[in-house]
Amino acid sequence: MRDNVKVIIAKYTENIDWVDELGYDYVVYDKSQNPLPNSRHLENIGREAHTYIKHIISEYDRLADMNIFLQGDPFDHIDDRGRATVKTLRKQLADIVDKAVPFKGLAWFKLKCDRLGQPHDLRKPENEGRWSGWGRDIPVGEVFERLFFETMPKQIIARAPTGNFCVTGRRIRTRPKAFYEHCLRLIECDPNDEKNTGHAIERLWQHIFNGNTAWNRDSYE
Repeated sequence: MRDNVKVIIAKYTENIDWVDELGYDYVVYDKSQNPLPNSRHLENIGREAHTYIKHIISEYDRLADMNIFLQGDPFDHIDDRGRATVKTLRKQLADIVDKAVPFKGLAWFKLKCDRLGQPHDLRKPENEGRWSGWGRDIPVGEVFERLFFETMPKQIIARAPTGNFCVTGRRIRTRPKAFYEHCLRLIECDPNDEKNTGHAIERLWQHIFNGNTAWNRDSYE
């Protein structure tokens, strides 16, 4: 699997010079006003969830065996002491790739949350203005049920709460392409994330990629 790995970077204005040091093939989706040469430019909507789902849809039939989805600056989320480096990340990824782990969140922590995304920090005064959806709950339950047409459990464990994770192409394709197109429509209905749809999907990556084909539908119209 080491020879068929793709790193997918969701970039805005971050410095991503570090990505070459990972040693894997990569693609950069740039949502800034001055996109990097050779990057794929996207409209700045929907947080990294929009970027990742766009990649999955466009590459669905030719996804890498292992897909590493990363934000433009993932390092604060990898180590609880704030000391993560490219070397730290490279070592973590090498282990996941060697073991062909179907899905793995890269954050140092996991979150247990309810259908309103609680606990969350979207009402903290110090975060006011940081996100369009500040002051609102995260509609985890609503988005879960619109994605899977199943009732969300009372609580779930978010295993990739920072939007940095690895997932195999095989696990991605346990859901049809139409599912991801459905997911993209949900995101595009909340382009500025004022309702926190993107935040909700960030709590649901492990369910999107859990391989439960019983949740798939014949149609997502």
